[in-house]
Amino acid sequence: MSEPSAATEQKSGEALLRCENLTKTFLTNKKQTLHAVTDVTLGIAAGETLALVGESGCGKSTLGRTLLRLLPATSGSVYFHDVEITGMPEKAFKAVRPHMQMVFQDPYASLDPRMTVRDIIAEPLKTYHMCGSKEETTERVLELMEKTGVAGDFLYRYPHQFSGGQRQRIGIARAIALNPEILVCDEPVSALDVSVRSQILNLLKRLKEEMNHASLFISHDLSVVYFIADRVAVMFLGHLCEIAPKEELYARPLHPYTGFLLNAIPKTDPHRRDEERRLLQGEIPSPVNPPSGCCFRTRCPYATDRCREEIPEMRDFGGGHMAACHCL
Repeated sequence: MSEPSAATEQKSGEALLRCENLTKTFLTNKKQTLHAVTDVTLGIAAGETLALVGESGCGKSTLGRTLLRLLPATSGSVYFHDVEITGMPEKAFKAVRPHMQMVFQDPYASLDPRMTVRDIIAEPLKTYHMCGSKEETTERVLELMEKTGVAGDFLYRYPHQFSGGQRQRIGIARAIALNPEILVCDEPVSALDVSVRSQILNLLKRLKEEMNHASLFISHDLSVVYFIADRVAVMFLGHLCEIAPKEELYARPLHPYTGFLLNAIPKTDPHRRDEERRLLQGEIPSPVNPPSGCCFRTRCPYATDRCREEIPEMRDFGGGHMAACHCL
């Protein structure tokens, strides 16, 4: 495993949440090792939105859950306010947990169908004794419902009585109940109708501005990411390929994989829809048996012998723009 790179995009004193050489593997039913996240180093500053993008199965959600200790790390370290939380005893980590919350992809699966809206949103408040009485708890729940656009009349309804968009609003209300410092949003709009997505994105953006929390926004949709992100990190097969400020990455992608992802975005200009687009060839390699050297080389048109032999290191190209590619 390599040492933490000097090109880490935030110095330790500047990042609210950061990881160094974070790796997560799983053992399959066939006793094979699945490499979900490999040697990832990145940081998220207070108040910023970092988007994590890549194809399905690249390890985005696993990385997000490992950062929050919802999954144990196989190796590497995670730091919150420069305090390592990777191996922190559960009793000590309980004081950290309220500051790190998550909005899940499926708004129905993440809500207990036997609980009312009031009890769902009140659960973290009761767990951490944030309210002194039942009346105070209900008042706080109503405030959160109003903040997230859920009518107070629905206080005692159950999840199955709501639409997907309304259920996601309830999930967001629960996630912000403890005023977290960082919110991990795992594909929060991918399971919703297109007509509802913009409403949820606008809600998340408004809440971030009002509460000034940091956010890790996980998505495979680069058009959604452009609307909400400050910086963008690109993953492929568990590895970090590129990371840059949003405007810089969209205008000047350095890694070939990022270029292919951006090229796949549908064009809004009808005169450009017939332009020839370069598409990735071949299938995504298996995380059980990843290729040697650069994980992207089997799909990269620029791959060389060096790509087969050496894993590229993340290098700084100025202005916080970093990429891991031998051809740069």
